[in-house]
Amino acid sequence: MAKYLLIILMTIAVCLSLAVIGCQHDALTSLSLATGSVRSITVDDYVDKMKAGWVGQMAGVGWGGPTEFKYKGEIIPEDKMPQWKPEMINQFQQDDIYVEMTFMRTLELYGFDCSIRQAGIDFANSGYRLWHANRNGRDNLRKGIAPPDSGHPEFNKHADDIDYQIEADYAGLIAPGMPNVAIKLGEKFGRLMNYGDGLYGGQFVGGMYAEAFFENDMVKIVQAGLKCVPKKSQFAECILDVLAWYKKNPNDWEKTWQLIEDKYQDNPDYRKFSCDKGDFNIDAKINAAYIVMGLLYGEGDPDKTIIISTRCGQDSDCNPSNAGGILFTTIGFENLPDKFKSALNPEGKFSHTPYNFPTLVEVSKKLVRQAVKREGGRMVKNKKDQDVFIIPVRKPKPTKFEQCWEAGPVANSKFTEEEMAQIKIPEE
Repeated sequence: MAKYLLIILMTIAVCLSLAVIGCQHDALTSLSLATGSVRSITVDDYVDKMKAGWVGQMAGVGWGGPTEFKYKGEIIPEDKMPQWKPEMINQFQQDDIYVEMTFMRTLELYGFDCSIRQAGIDFANSGYRLWHANRNGRDNLRKGIAPPDSGHPEFNKHADDIDYQIEADYAGLIAPGMPNVAIKLGEKFGRLMNYGDGLYGGQFVGGMYAEAFFENDMVKIVQAGLKCVPKKSQFAECILDVLAWYKKNPNDWEKTWQLIEDKYQDNPDYRKFSCDKGDFNIDAKINAAYIVMGLLYGEGDPDKTIIISTRCGQDSDCNPSNAGGILFTTIGFENLPDKFKSALNPEGKFSHTPYNFPTLVEVSKKLVRQAVKREGGRMVKNKKDQDVFIIPVRKPKPTKFEQCWEAGPVANSKFTEEEMAQIKIPEE
């Protein structure tokens, strides 16, 4: 009799425990709906969307790749847009993809509390080819100019260029609903090579990804990214302009493109720190405008989003890569058109990284758990016994306002002899 009584009591205890867990989740979810203080997403849904975000980057850069900087200050003619082929998804040699994996590796090895100096050492040790702000920043690091000075305009004449913007996708993909994580990651990794608007571009992109896990209205996603940058910046002005022009011309993206061209390409007041004053424009601002163009005028359609962002010209593989990644995150991997995933090679290794697609997914899963915990969130079980992230809603806190053409003082940051000994320059 005692044996059966013990079994009954144990069964009741287990049921009560499950009920408590379910109630905890239901209570937190209700609180989210009532006050907006938390958001919840199942781990499975997070993984599905995160995988789609990585695929979207690869799709955008693969599709737009043949057009990169071939059309400057002009719209790419419709008949010059490449045709999509499923094998284009395998972009393992693209700097638009693999550079950010250096930052992922630093986080994997040292955690979110890693120093900016360690981030700089790891970037200095990278072996891939680089250009513009990335190249100048890494050269500075290898010469002993430690971050944040490696990205300061005094030492980096490309500090307003697009570089951190093109590689900031990771920051949002491991920070669902946590824009401040994306902002802080920009302060750690974006300052290796950028400053001012160049830095804000990456924080903007990271903020849009963070929102894309919970929102599919592109205007709201863009507005969420905008909250991650200083309101007084020319970068914020540019994105606000695009939103306003879209509202006035919702069915004519080429008219909005011309308005962007007139102000952010042809007006020298908005190119004060351009590394090139001619048709070539690799500033973060105008290229971010082209990301937003794809998102707004693409109407949630993967093809249309990538095509419009590409046809805007200039850095016409990086921009559709960002736009594609953000849009695909809203869609999720399982719901993506088959043509964007049927030829994906799971064994393909991203250049100069230890990652293929499956291992990239695994490290993203590892890092997101750390990010959720750091932000005061947690993981619980729902009634279906699914793992669920409960994520506190925090107001974005943009970094300080600064401008490359009126830069603040340098930090006089230098690597020590011991730190320099850790930098081994590989052959490119």
